[in-house]
Amino acid sequence: MINQLRKVYSSLIIYNEGKNKIEQNHKWFVTENHEVIGIHEDELTSKDISLLEAFLVPYNIELPVLTAEEEKWRQVIESKESNESETDLDSPFRFVYFFISENQISPNLFNDAIHELFVKKVPILWQNGSEGIIIEKQQDSDENLSYDQIIDVLMSDLYVNINFFVGPFRKDLKEINHHFDTLSQDAKIVFGYTNKPVVTYVDAIPYLLIHQTEPELRVEISKTILQEYLDDEDTLKMLETFVQCNLNISETAKELYMHRNSLQYRLDRFLEKTGIDVRQFQHAMSVYLAMLARK
Repeated sequence: MINQLRKVYSSLIIYNEGKNKIEQNHKWFVTENHEVIGIHEDELTSKDISLLEAFLVPYNIELPVLTAEEEKWRQVIESKESNESETDLDSPFRFVYFFISENQISPNLFNDAIHELFVKKVPILWQNGSEGIIIEKQQDSDENLSYDQIIDVLMSDLYVNINFFVGPFRKDLKEINHHFDTLSQDAKIVFGYTNKPVVTYVDAIPYLLIHQTEPELRVEISKTILQEYLDDEDTLKMLETFVQCNLNISETAKELYMHRNSLQYRLDRFLEKTGIDVRQFQHAMSVYLAMLARK
């Protein structure tokens, strides 16, 4: 096919990593054999580009070239009738969405850094220059990698700010395209509510529920539960930290640099004013949802 295209487009070149570079004045495409080819813009009309895109995949020159495994995953995800024979499912897998602030790190350098942190290279599907999906296969328990640890490494070595939304492990490809799209959308919603750099699909449930609640009801929930503390930032910070520390007095006091007796007093004061005891799980969940609704 490349030889036939070269008869029509004399400027056609094939990209070889380490041997030549991506020319900015070329339009780039990926063939079915995963070769990246470029054609000079002067040889292409809008009709030519539309025709080439009908049987070639446009290639973003800022993004890494897909590996054979990544291309298989891309095809599986984009297919409406995915089946397990299209990719290797020798173990459960999960999608992990990531978002990087613009211009902090090149996609190629990010890929190299991520691959260094896993026992085996993981497929990475970029959606644009700042976000994408890591496809992680389940490993033995002693080989599992914490995404908090990954962030620590990237921050210390590369000074990169990044968010991860960690999806559930799946054993099959049923409705995989829907799962892929939903996970990406949910991640964007969740990071609109929290500054936590790593959020799991379990952690995300309260954010997603509140997001689907009508604005009027959100206001009513926050006012009814938080009452006179609705705009008390210090108390709300204390309550949020208490919930995030699993209702542990000692851990919360340490996190807030507060004496545990002072924390106990403030929790008692909140109970006295509102009738809500955040030391009880049901009450704590209601307060947490009210704080999310307030955001």
